[in-house]
Amino acid sequence: MPDPTDAEGLTVGQVSARLGVTVRALHHWDEIGLARPSLRTPAGYRLYTAGDLERLHRIAVYRELGLGLDRIRAVVDDWATDVPGALRAQRAQVAERIEHLRQLGAGLDRMIDAHERGLLLTAEQQAALFGPRWNPDWPAEARERYGDTTQWRQYAERSAARGPEEWRAVADAMTDLERALGDAMDAGVRPGSPEANDLADRHREVFSSYFPLTRRMQVCLGRMYETDPGFAAHYDGVRPGLAGWFRRIVDAAARAHGIDPETATWE
Repeated sequence: MPDPTDAEGLTVGQVSARLGVTVRALHHWDEIGLARPSLRTPAGYRLYTAGDLERLHRIAVYRELGLGLDRIRAVVDDWATDVPGALRAQRAQVAERIEHLRQLGAGLDRMIDAHERGLLLTAEQQAALFGPRWNPDWPAEARERYGDTTQWRQYAERSAARGPEEWRAVADAMTDLERALGDAMDAGVRPGSPEANDLADRHREVFSSYFPLTRRMQVCLGRMYETDPGFAAHYDGVRPGLAGWFRRIVDAAARAHGIDPETATWE
């Protein structure tokens, strides 16, 4: 609180220390006419009287509550101003910011969980969405294997924004693709044919729901589908021999774009 014994006035530095207001703020308030010192030293330095300090204290209180300088000017200068109304309006704005920060915090929690877990679904939700061939241990295994890669980060960022319905759309698209692959294999579609190349392109498009997949990366993925026991069992469960056939159509599509499947590496 102001000290009425400061008859000779306080310097800017003294006021700053007493009220916890920066010198820069005091200079700005002086320049805009919000709180001008009543006195000057012979050398032209600002000196604030007890009355000035009282005004500054009020300004500092309302500033701490988040009011803008124009609204503060009205509160301290205009006796017709509805101060409770101005404070209620400020309280409403604060409530909006609190809610925004709450949502931001929830979003950060989801993003953290997505980077650490990958799939933000319970085991029961995963089984319901991805079917009986889905292994709920796969996300944790993928995190262990790929957690330090760019692709895992891209996958996590997509996962954080998805709930069960969004994942259902991804799962349905993948199920439709696997069915189309199995039907094409049964129909004798040859690797390198236009239909097979279209299916390879469709796979890259659908798979990109997880992270962007280049042709070279798709070759590596096809290789893994055939050689990894878990993935091979999944695709061969759709159609016997599908894992190997899928790799062949991916390799053929890659060759059509000048990529040697034997030397293709993950990007």
